[in-house]
Amino acid sequence: MLLPVQVTFRNIEDHAGLDDYVQKEAAKLERFYSRISSCRVVVERPQRATSSKLFHVRIDLGVPNEELVVKHIPSLHGTLEDMQTQKSRREAKSVLVHKNPKRAIHEAFQEMGRQLQDYARRQEGAVKTKQGAQEAVVKEISPQQGYGFLETDDGRAVYFHQASVLDGHFPQLRVGTKVHFHEEQGDKGPQASTVKIIHPRKQALSAAALSVLPAKSARK
Repeated sequence: MLLPVQVTFRNIEDHAGLDDYVQKEAAKLERFYSRISSCRVVVERPQRATSSKLFHVRIDLGVPNEELVVKHIPSLHGTLEDMQTQKSRREAKSVLVHKNPKRAIHEAFQEMGRQLQDYARRQEGAVKTKQGAQEAVVKEISPQQGYGFLETDDGRAVYFHQASVLDGHFPQLRVGTKVHFHEEQGDKGPQASTVKIIHPRKQALSAAALSVLPAKSARK
């Protein structure tokens, strides 16, 4: 890896060779993404599991605007193949029994590799969307029919279908909603693809605030 890997061993008296093994596994991560800013690895044998020699591995990986975390935690009541996975946007936790420290390290880095590939794909998609996108507002929308029209900065009307709206946000679209989109040529003229709401939460809050404003009193 371009940056040094910080490795910590706990309750492991003889870890000869394990440090080099961690370094080699960490170096493989650059195949998936090159802009890794930090890598911290902890390999330990919990004191309660000293007799059974179970190993716990944690990896903290720093990437732009995010930190990826993998925890492999030994369970005294599990088996070698017992794995329970809980995933969130920033962390994956796996419960896995390992009596071989190298296998525990390898499995942890495999999981981190999967997370890093997912992160790299998200970053690539965001860059593509930003580079080729135009800005527009929703001019017309037919929720029941599943389509609508965007109005571009130069006043053109561009057709879009609900399948082209990213992240399942078609139900959130309203007349006046600001979006980014890519334009392509369809059978009946220009149409929008990869329609993405600009700051969806902010726009939703603004729309909600406007909907509860008291109506102005009519002049007598």
